[in-house]
Amino acid sequence: MRRYIIRRLLLMPITLIGITFVVFFLTRMVPGGPIERILQEQAIGSLMGEKSNTVPTLATMAEDDIERLEEAFNLQEPVWLSYLQWLGIRRRQVENAKAEFDENGLAYITLTSLDGHATVIEVMRQGDTISFHAEPWFEEEGWRIRLESPLERARRWANRNKVTDETAIAARAASPACNKWRAVAYRKAYDGLLQGQLGKSYKYNEPVWTMMMERLPVSLYFGILGAFVSYLVSIPLGVFKALNHRTWFDSVTSLLIFVGYAVPGFALGAVLLVYLGARLELFPLYGLTSPGFESMPFDKQLEDLAMHTVLPLSCYVVASFAMTTMMMKNSLLGHLSADYMRTAVAKGVSYTRAVWGHAFRNSFIPIASTLGSVVCAVVGGSILIERVFDIQGFGMLSFQALMDKDYSLIMGTLLLSSVFIIIGNLLSDILVAIIDPRVKFE
Repeated sequence: MRRYIIRRLLLMPITLIGITFVVFFLTRMVPGGPIERILQEQAIGSLMGEKSNTVPTLATMAEDDIERLEEAFNLQEPVWLSYLQWLGIRRRQVENAKAEFDENGLAYITLTSLDGHATVIEVMRQGDTISFHAEPWFEEEGWRIRLESPLERARRWANRNKVTDETAIAARAASPACNKWRAVAYRKAYDGLLQGQLGKSYKYNEPVWTMMMERLPVSLYFGILGAFVSYLVSIPLGVFKALNHRTWFDSVTSLLIFVGYAVPGFALGAVLLVYLGARLELFPLYGLTSPGFESMPFDKQLEDLAMHTVLPLSCYVVASFAMTTMMMKNSLLGHLSADYMRTAVAKGVSYTRAVWGHAFRNSFIPIASTLGSVVCAVVGGSILIERVFDIQGFGMLSFQALMDKDYSLIMGTLLLSSVFIIIGNLLSDILVAIIDPRVKFE
């Protein structure tokens, strides 16, 4: 078992690299990235405010602003290099400043050190070479200055707009938008996953890791509580149904279970909100806590949390409750008629002891094998249920990241979900091996 666990743990990084690279590549290939998203938001804002009747495009947006956005999302690099920089095994450009040269061949760049000291660096250009004088912290912090020609600026514009005609690129280099040489000061550093950095969300301008840690407890709360309630009720119910197969109790509970399984959780949530929340006013309509929750006494906080939990939790467990109950019943029914059960009873073991001591343990194996999917549900939550009840959980965060094309947030939520799913599958294998003595991982 130990060697098996070690092999699985060693395979985890390879699996995560494969998953994250595929999604990273797809996010870069799918049209409508964060720059286009920002332009759409600007267009909507201007139209709503009746400030403009034209929709902003890449052609109307300032070139410097587009370049700044590209550098913020690291879109100017090839996909493979950008992925290695996201992993943190290649250095990426973390800061930069630019200035165009005037008629005298001078450019003035304002930089700020890590301790907050600002200075202006005068850069002099002579042909293809530059000269400047900087303070000691400039090199200590890894700053460099390079020369950018009009043709390089034009080629960057061509790559962005998918232009391959050399004549058009040369015309762009000679245009007023690109015809000046530019001094570019930049600082590179390892700033990726291996350094514990997942970047910032462009939508909320907050660190991705901080946002995930704020939302994850909400999904963990509902996920763990839902799994506990589901197993606590459905496993004994499945056993009781198997022992009372084809009785009125089995028929009635099966009918109720299948009805509950057929109703989607988000649809049930909408019905419960309308009747139990809006009309009867028995439960709150949205959120996990009421306004002023922090100032409530402890007993009132527990009561408020419980009232906000009942309806979403009911929607969380309705599907898994039905599946686990029927899986437990059908598995136990198969073992009740097995030869080892008849042998145990024939040797004098009571029927109840044979059921709980032999059949139940073997029947629990299929339930144990589903632990991986349970861990996925615990972490990811339910996007639709969280949306119905306006609960800001991890599932809702993942959904918002996809809708906003927030690359950093998409990769962060994907990475965390993948880690938990892989760990859940490993725990499933270990639990099955503990329950089933026939399974050996040697």
